[in-house]
Amino acid sequence: MYESKFMKFDAIIEARMTSKRMPGKVMLKVLGKPMIEYLVERLNSIKLINKIILATTRNSQDNILQKTCKNLNILCYRGSEKNVLNRVVNAGLKYKVKNAIRITADCPIIDPKIITEVLSKYSKLKNYDCVTNSHIRSYPDGMDITAYKFKALIRSSKLVKSKHHKEHVTSYMFENPSLFKIKHIIANKKLYWPELGLTLDEKNDFVLIKKIIRYFNDKKKYNFNCEDIIKLLKKKKKKWIYINSNVQRKAYDKKKLKKLY
Repeated sequence: MYESKFMKFDAIIEARMTSKRMPGKVMLKVLGKPMIEYLVERLNSIKLINKIILATTRNSQDNILQKTCKNLNILCYRGSEKNVLNRVVNAGLKYKVKNAIRITADCPIIDPKIITEVLSKYSKLKNYDCVTNSHIRSYPDGMDITAYKFKALIRSSKLVKSKHHKEHVTSYMFENPSLFKIKHIIANKKLYWPELGLTLDEKNDFVLIKKIIRYFNDKKKYNFNCEDIIKLLKKKKKKWIYINSNVQRKAYDKKKLKKLY
């Protein structure tokens, strides 16, 4: 549907085994498959995506991620643990990325439809440096996608000085709209639920995600999307919402959100 009309993208996944809150989370298994594999399968279903690159660290703990990349037939780059921006930039340079997708391994059940929406919007807005649905939250946490010109990320990396911006890859671009042209994508009413956590940060997140995957697997609906999850949690499994409701996450900015609606 989109492949002849829009440009191609390379997805760069940020992942490591030494997460502070939940070490090893990306390799936790549900129905015999690790979380990272669920994410890769979803990215592989998107025709606009050309290459998938996993950017991990040089730590020995992440050897398993390099091995997993080979098993999943995706590319791997190993670099700095603390300077994530540098790691992603070097990964993109190595594999000659032009139009990139930023995604973290914390989003194993991200909706390919949402990703495609962001990518198609980016393709139409050729004068923008970045198109994102994550900086101003309106979708559930865990449906985060940012598409950007890789040369814009390189430019930002040359300006970055703070530890914060080195750890959060696109944050400098978001915080400097006078230097980078950013388009924010806001969820429609069906997908609007910024308080919902579908990202893999802590143990209770894994409990919820595991339940969701198993539920749809039993229904033989393997390609479930964000709307399917929302309907499930609002109509059939309302108690599941409370499984991870106490997990602390980055607050979304209601004032910014109102301005864009």
